[in-house]
Amino acid sequence: MTAMATASVGVQVDGISKRYLHRVKGEIYAARDVRLDVLPGEFLTLLGPSGCGKTTTLRMIAGFEKPDAGRVRFDGQDVTDLPANQRNIGFVFQNYALFPHLSVFENVAYGLRVRGLPADVAARRVDDVLALVGLAGYEQQFSAQLSGGEQQRVALARAIVIEPRVLLFDEPLSNLDAKLRVQMRQEIRALQRRLGITTVYVTHDQEEAMAVSDRIVVMDHGSVVQQGTAEDLYYRPASQFVAGFIGRVNLIAGTAMKTPDGRPGVAALGTVIAAANLPAGLALGDAVQLLLRPEALTIARDGEPVALRATVVSCTFLGEKIEYLLRCGGEILQSVRYNAGPAEVVPEGAEVWLRVAEESVNVLPGKRA
Repeated sequence: MTAMATASVGVQVDGISKRYLHRVKGEIYAARDVRLDVLPGEFLTLLGPSGCGKTTTLRMIAGFEKPDAGRVRFDGQDVTDLPANQRNIGFVFQNYALFPHLSVFENVAYGLRVRGLPADVAARRVDDVLALVGLAGYEQQFSAQLSGGEQQRVALARAIVIEPRVLLFDEPLSNLDAKLRVQMRQEIRALQRRLGITTVYVTHDQEEAMAVSDRIVVMDHGSVVQQGTAEDLYYRPASQFVAGFIGRVNLIAGTAMKTPDGRPGVAALGTVIAAANLPAGLALGDAVQLLLRPEALTIARDGEPVALRATVVSCTFLGEKIEYLLRCGGEILQSVRYNAGPAEVVPEGAEVWLRVAEESVNVLPGKRA
């Protein structure tokens, strides 16, 4: 496939909601007033825990579910009432959804035949897309003869061979082992960039989301709680939930305070830590939550300024990094040290100093949720 016949479109999701009647709980919302604006050619990921509404939202974009409220538009065209087979979407399912009685070629060609393409045109398209996903030569094999990664490539080929306006993924890598997941997410992202198809992707895996996305939408309890780039969400989370869901974080109770030299700070861990990113409207003495990513805490040399006294509780050597748990000021903190080469492991029980990277300090108002 050398080019897409259909230009990428924007997807507008305008306040869609979906309710279900639960036998015990009564009426519950699977999705509530979800609003998204996916740009043409953008790779947008819906991220959140199980039951947060991300798959329901994806299915409403696809046309598999109809919203109880709100509208779905492709480039401004209202498609809310169109069935899925009239929206020209490609959909990649979690379980691949391949036909076991059909060959790889026949699986990929299925959508083209349903659309009535001449056999010779369909064959050329299938050959092109199988080469694109690295499956040239697999045409006559059946799904039972393929590895999980190969089956996922067939499912991806089947989704893009129809030259869709929008490409949708529902947890496509969750059935693969860890190493293959990394490989496949790289392949999916590279292919999406090459073809430029507007893509909406669902996953519960925050590392996967950060690896593939232009933007990430974090959902919880059926609603969007924050959206932005991976960097926005990681370094500027809007809530304790987002901070804890996007990567690991040390969440420490504190009080808004001035440092000894008059700068904004937080009293926590037995000292006052400078914090340039204090929320607007905070008054001195207000309760806050101090957010420190593990990499913002580094083991320092004795006597370095702005260092905290700590005790190593445990250390885990993981090759490219060493992870530490440390007791400091009544809290257990996570710290990570990345290795450029062989590194000395600080043993359990050692007394150390911790240096805080001031530019990485984030603060949220209120008490711990």
